[in-house]
Amino acid sequence: QVQLVESGGGSVQAGGSLRLACAASRYPYSVYCVGWFRQVPGEEREGVATLDDEGNTYYRDSVKGRFTISRDREKNILYLEMNTLKPEDTGMYYCAGRFGYLDRYCREFVSSEFRSWGQGTQVTVSS
Repeated sequence: QVQLVESGGGSVQAGGSLRLACAASRYPYSVYCVGWFRQVPGEEREGVATLDDEGNTYYRDSVKGRFTISRDREKNILYLEMNTLKPEDTGMYYCAGRFGYLDRYCREFVSSEFRSWGQGTQVTVSS
């Protein structure tokens, strides 16, 4: 089992920036997809950005040009740099991993296919 621990959430005003980090205990396979999902109460969890072992990155339309996903391979840390934040970015942000597979579930943000999850970190953007 892979342990994922997020950090970096907080409260900012609209237009501000935050960087989330996700430390992984290990990457058990060379083939993987890791990424960030978010959820607000009463709504379904939605994919924000994912990254696969080939270096491909995928973003939901609403964050393109504002968010950047990256990975420090040496430290096994996944980052989400969030700029020009908007109130609609508010939510609980979860780090997730799908290890041993490289398929459409990564670019399509199919959360049910990700087996490893962090505990979440809250992001609140005020107007």
